[in-house]
Amino acid sequence: MRSLLLCFMLLSGLCSTLSSIAAEGPYGKVRLDEITSIYDGDTFRATIRDWPAVIGHRVPVRIAGIDTPELRDKRPAVRALALRAKQFSVQRLRAARYVELRNIRRDKYFRLLGDVWVDGSDLGAMLIRAGLAKPYDGGTKSVW
Repeated sequence: MRSLLLCFMLLSGLCSTLSSIAAEGPYGKVRLDEITSIYDGDTFRATIRDWPAVIGHRVPVRIAGIDTPELRDKRPAVRALALRAKQFSVQRLRAARYVELRNIRRDKYFRLLGDVWVDGSDLGAMLIRAGLAKPYDGGTKSVW
């Protein structure tokens, strides 16, 4: 009986700890040391030297809160807009002296998801203002 009670207490403590870890929400911020490739307007790869290579070398990053058109869209006008969005991100990310990822979490594809700040400006907000992105909350995407 005593060992059963001890097991129950340990299991209860473990469940409590795991649920509090899962409920933490977004993590802080980190400087991206190198932008290694840019896939499209809202997704790129970066290296974070302070992190272990297995999770910080060429890690995929998605800009939170926005959606840019897809480069593989069948409609030529949407593909052209997608290319403009990618070029916009390429110019900002490559020219930046400082790129920071804030409010970090993982998305459904296990990419890092966060607010991307380029030399003190929010890249997602810049893309929206330029008409190259739409707000996106993770649900159904807007039609382009």
